[in-house]
Amino acid sequence: MTDDQLLRYSRHVLLDDIGIEGQQRLLAAHALVVGAGGLGSPAALYLGTAGIGRLTLIDHDHVDVTNLQRQIAHNRSRVGQPKADSAAHSVRAINVDVQLQALVQRADAALLDRLLPTADVVLDCSDNFATRHAINAACVRHHKPLVSGAVIGFDGQISVYDTRAADGPCYACLFPPEAAFEEVACATMGVFAPMVGIIGAVQAAEALKLLIGIGRSLAGRLLMLDGRTMSWDEVRLARQPHCPVCQGRPPAP
Repeated sequence: MTDDQLLRYSRHVLLDDIGIEGQQRLLAAHALVVGAGGLGSPAALYLGTAGIGRLTLIDHDHVDVTNLQRQIAHNRSRVGQPKADSAAHSVRAINVDVQLQALVQRADAALLDRLLPTADVVLDCSDNFATRHAINAACVRHHKPLVSGAVIGFDGQISVYDTRAADGPCYACLFPPEAAFEEVACATMGVFAPMVGIIGAVQAAEALKLLIGIGRSLAGRLLMLDGRTMSWDEVRLARQPHCPVCQGRPPAP
């Protein structure tokens, strides 16, 4: 680490669980964030401020004035611009040392298969089941830990799906691809602005913990937040033996 980096990240270095070695792990790491909206905004900003070495942002959408109520990586001057570019601009304004890649396209299987081999952690900050299942399937194929969050209204949830462990459940173990879940959107249901900040920040925290190798991740646990009462509930998750995505997956190399 350089003298400038030692100063910049000194509050991390002072933590016994992180120190210089942990910060160096972050500086060498690559995080991939799918979605640069409500969840992706705080997640990307915190990853950037924490000193992630390389950050890839994927989002096909453009900034709309209705996004500004909660998507803190964007501002009024960027309405109409791609969200991935706007979020990258905000991260770069805080930390110019982050290697940023902004991709204005959908996160389909082909793109994910191209990007995941070099990623160390994936954050699902998307807003629809099709994308979430595509991300999950790719993470299972490439043995990458997935930090998944979701928010609607006053309700939020977050978990880590790390199938590198033999008994680690994947997203499809909890939400089977063939199940008929009702798709809800912020445009029709609304969302309490701070909720995406809370869940997105927790996603960043879980990703950083995984990269540094500290603490206990949310793997095998689903946290659910009721924003009306600010109460957290925890549900234990188990790998489903007949999951169509992770059943019979080969062991991590």
